[in-house]
Amino acid sequence: MALGGDMRRREFITLLGGAASVWPVTARAQQRGPARQIAAFILAGSDQQLYVRALREGLEALGWVDGKNIQVEYRWAGGDADSLRSDAASLVALAPEVIVSGGTQATTALREATERIPIVFVHVADPVRGGLVQSLARPEGNITGFAAYESSIAGKWLELLKESAPRVKHVLVLAGPSPTWRMHALTMETAAPSFEVQLTIAHVQSAAEIEPAINAFAGKADSAIIVLPDNMLQENQEQIVALATKHRMPNIYGNGLYLQIGGLLRYSSDWPDLYRRAASYVDRILKGAKPGELPIQQPIKFQLGINLKTARALGLELPATLLARADQVIE
Repeated sequence: MALGGDMRRREFITLLGGAASVWPVTARAQQRGPARQIAAFILAGSDQQLYVRALREGLEALGWVDGKNIQVEYRWAGGDADSLRSDAASLVALAPEVIVSGGTQATTALREATERIPIVFVHVADPVRGGLVQSLARPEGNITGFAAYESSIAGKWLELLKESAPRVKHVLVLAGPSPTWRMHALTMETAAPSFEVQLTIAHVQSAAEIEPAINAFAGKADSAIIVLPDNMLQENQEQIVALATKHRMPNIYGNGLYLQIGGLLRYSSDWPDLYRRAASYVDRILKGAKPGELPIQQPIKFQLGINLKTARALGLELPATLLARADQVIE
């Protein structure tokens, strides 16, 4: 939904701390003529300001300064499918030259709203299987961008879970409405025998289904939970962490702020870095490049987060080698 109904771009940028005081030489060279119009349809959540800041930094590094030679209109991608479609349609109606979109569901809503305006997506898990592009090397159409995950990351979630809790034998994979859950589930089903675990896939469609799914599984001995990236699940992250804590289940997450509210592990690509890199494609499109000819880029930075307080509460003694690899440790 739009922030505050329809908070204007200038108000939100002021909230973030204002534009940079020093502009690159390239920015001063690009200020002739009217400002170019772009839009951003960014995942709603507590970390949305990080994404906006990263996108702005990437644009400014290439000489595009919001309020000077570009004007950026923001919307926040969240809620149900009808809200996503409505917000996507409102952005398309503004006729920007390019739209930056966050996540599979937001990008799908934009694809349904326009086949003309270039779209640069960020953190889409499987753009080919999701039907957004024809291929990674040559997307075709009006969509390109920066993928959130390679399929192998789901195997990494299993590996990290077992490394932190070696006794785990039964793993609940909590999946939400996002269509990319199948890719992650397939990867984990293939990898599960090598980690000597049995998987149970719980594909929930609404918040009301989360608690029954976790409670039904929690009676299994030596159990743990993996929560897949999904907007709906992220909106209910406090409930999910509370249930994992209640049932003393080691847990790992592929997105969101689960770690800060008591989750055990998080492993994901560096999402702000993807927004920062997306600026390079915005720059190329504004200079005449066709999105369908720009190959899909894979993540190059990943982050491991560990909550030591949660580990102690679960009676886990985490290996020193695991702690040494962590980018974030909450004491």
